[in-house]
Amino acid sequence: MSCSDELPLQFRTLHENCLVGVRDYVCRACRGGPTPEEYSESDNIVLMRSGAFCKHFGRRSVTADVNQAVFFSKGSTYRVSHPADCGDRGTVLVPAPAVLADIIRELDSRFDDRPERPFPFITGPCVKSVFLRHRELVTRLEGVAFQPLEPLWADETALQLVADVLEAAFARHGVPGKKRRIETEVEHAELAEAVKSLLAKRLGERITLEEIARALEASPFHLARVFQTQTGVPVHRYLSRLRLRTALDRLEAGARDLTALALELNFSSHSHFTDAFRREFGFTPSNFRKAKGRHTLSKISKNLKV
Repeated sequence: MSCSDELPLQFRTLHENCLVGVRDYVCRACRGGPTPEEYSESDNIVLMRSGAFCKHFGRRSVTADVNQAVFFSKGSTYRVSHPADCGDRGTVLVPAPAVLADIIRELDSRFDDRPERPFPFITGPCVKSVFLRHRELVTRLEGVAFQPLEPLWADETALQLVADVLEAAFARHGVPGKKRRIETEVEHAELAEAVKSLLAKRLGERITLEEIARALEASPFHLARVFQTQTGVPVHRYLSRLRLRTALDRLEAGARDLTALALELNFSSHSHFTDAFRREFGFTPSNFRKAKGRHTLSKISKNLKV
């Protein structure tokens, strides 16, 4: 990336709903600064993808790069400078205020004493797993025009990134650990079972994390966290397996129209269904159907590692 006559800072929304926004930004500023004072309109987190910038606040400054997350508190003012001519590019994660509060209450026992200041730090570590999941999220969101994306996956992935970078930052800066939950294991198990029941009822519908949480009167992040703890997989993955295993059963029972089956189970197209089926079972739906099911199932059971 180099300096150019284009706008020095451009934003592009990749995903946005009432739970979380994901925005790509590209800054083509040359070395120099600091810039005039800027203002943060929301509580947000920036994960870098390339380059670096310095964030100045008062007499202090921090350098943002791909090895860390940078936190911007709503209402805060700052200035920006660039240590090199390469500019920078990153992703802005903007959780809804209520969702952010739910996440932080899981991590900081003192949050309710300072709800107006959710981030008691400016930066935090971006560990390898977060860096790679962040890149996957952006890549898949950017390719959504070519490969349809389940919004449930996007919501869960983005919110888990928010939770993970916050947890790492609280640990790095020595903030008190997780608050003891008052919910019992029984309540958590009941919530997970309620999610399973709802997914079974709406198997072929396009459904979001916010819709599931609203139907069950739970906070979206709490629901997603509890479900993964109870089942070992995130909600989107559980739903995908339900659909794919239902498809396999229908094929074994004699279903012939793959496109109709794909649309009935909320896959966007025949090709989307085929790709997901192959990743799950190691065979395409058409190959499974041609092999009359039983022989193919025998091969699957031998080839798959559980």
